[in-house]
Amino acid sequence: MTRGVRLIRSLWESESGATATEYAVIIALVILVVIGGVTALGSKVSTMFVDADQGW
Repeated sequence: MTRGVRLIRSLWESESGATATEYAVIIALVILVVIGGVTALGSKVSTMFVDADQGW
């Protein structure tokens, strides 16, 4: 755990920390898009599985 804290602290203090922050923002946006997609398609996929199960 302290190793991770040291890594974050060193990135925060160095100039490459800005790049790491940009990557973190990009990753957060990708995660939001994935969550939105799963939320939007989740009920449709669930309905498809229920319908398939009832057919057997």
